[in-house]
Order: sequence, then C-alpha cells, then structure tokens
Amino acid sequence: MKIIDTVPYFLDNYQPSINFLRSYYMKYPEIFKEYFLYHCKDTEERHIQSIKRYPQVLTSIQLIHNEIVTIIKEVEQNYLGMYQVKFPIDVNLIVGGFGSNAYSHKQIIPNVTFALEKLSPASSHLKVIIAHELGHVAHNIISDKAGNDWSNVEWNSPLTWLFQEGAATHFSRKTSPGLPSSVYFSYDDNGEEWLEFASSHKKEIQLEFAKDLAISTPQEIFREWFSINGGKTFGFPRLAYFLGDLLFQEKVLQVGEMNAIIAWKDHNFEDVLNSWLNY
Repeated sequence: MKIIDTVPYFLDNYQPSINFLRSYYMKYPEIFKEYFLYHCKDTEERHIQSIKRYPQVLTSIQLIHNEIVTIIKEVEQNYLGMYQVKFPIDVNLIVGGFGSNAYSHKQIIPNVTFALEKLSPASSHLKVIIAHELGHVAHNIISDKAGNDWSNVEWNSPLTWLFQEGAATHFSRKTSPGLPSSVYFSYDDNGEEWLEFASSHKKEIQLEFAKDLAISTPQEIFREWFSINGGKTFGFPRLAYFLGDLLFQEKVLQVGEMNAIIAWKDHNFEDVLNSWLNY
C-alpha cells in the first residue's frame, strides 16, 4: 500500500482563491481527474462555494490528517490478520470540493481516495469508513484469487452495486467491530434515525427498490438509492446500503462467508439477487 498524501500541500499553501485550488488540482492531476469525473462538479460556482465552506472545516481537516495514516495502517493490519489480504494499491488523501467523502476507483483492484473535508474527525468513524473502502478492495482481491471472470460482471447494474456495498459493509463490521450499528452506514453519530426507519420498513424498501429496478435507468437508481442526494421515495438517502447489507448477510447464512464474498462468480448471480428482491 502506498499512501499519497496531498493534504500538506493544501494546508501549507492554502489561500481562499480559485487560482490556489487550480494549482492544487494541477499538482496531482490523475487523482483529481478521477475525483472531478465522478465525484464532484468541476465548476467555478462549486469552487467558490467550497472556498466559503473551508474555514468551517480547516481545524477538522488538520485533526483528521494527524490521525488518518495511523488508522489506515491499523485497518490494513486487521485485513491481513483476518483475511490474509495485502493491498497493492494507492490510497489518496485529498481535500476535495465537498463531493464524495470516500470512494474506490473504477479498477479491478481499485485505488482508494479519502476527501478529508467530508469526514468525521472521530477515530471510530474514520476507522469504519476506511474499513468500508478497503472492504471494496478486499472483496475484489479475494474474488480475483478465487478465479472470478471480471468480463462477466455487470458493472453498471444496481444489483452489482447492492452486492458490493453489502460486502463492504460486512467487511467493515468484521475488521472494525463493536461500534453502534448505525455507524457502519453513516460513518458518524447521525445515523440512528436512518437505521431505525430502514429496520422498521425492510419489506417496503425492498419492494420499492425492485419496482424502480424494473422501470428506471441505472443512473436514476444510483441517484435515488445510493447517493447522499437521493431519498425522495422514503425521505432517507442511501437506503440501498441497508438493502445490500441485508442481502449479503442472508447470503452469508446460506452459503458461508467466503462463498458469499465470491458469489458474483456464480452463473446465475443476478437471477438469485432478483429473486431475493422480489421475495
């Protein structure tokens, strides 16, 4: 694992100007190319909004920066001890424009990026979101070793996304145990109401997702069910993460943990997921 830490450049040179932000992005062009392509708008308006918001989070960014590398290495060791997984990846630390808080890149064995301005500075919260993103990587590494044919994976399918988020949530719970259940979904202390609602409306959420799957585009489903900006149906965003966790835990009970992790290599994988949704 190689940690690419862009945060000192930001903190040491910070000026409240778009010119400074552009110089920062140009310093690390590949990292910010991915970020602005998929995770944040690269517009003058967005950058002006970010400049207005940075003073509120600079102290938090510094606190997170002081701890995050140590926590990444701790979580890395937990994966090695529990799953014998090593991470041949880059982990990027950035200050973004208040887009995604963390994400794995679009690669078979993906690099990972953490945007510190969107993270909670609490150590336990950092540990969970790091474990979640490294969980995506571990999922693919274990599946690759098991001989998964990646050309058969429907990367643009919401069913695949459900499975991936369920697996990553499972990994985070295993490698960073003992925290309140809601933290594994919210990565902060504000998820209790969300989890209470989801737990009380499992079947309605499941059936509504299945209905949307039949009539909506993947982009529409992503926005409504996976994005922090969604949630029009029930008033809560990202409910697909709850569904994915339900799906994955049921799979673990049926076939065991390791077989659940590599289930996307099964020839009838999407049919099984569809059946579960409509059960």
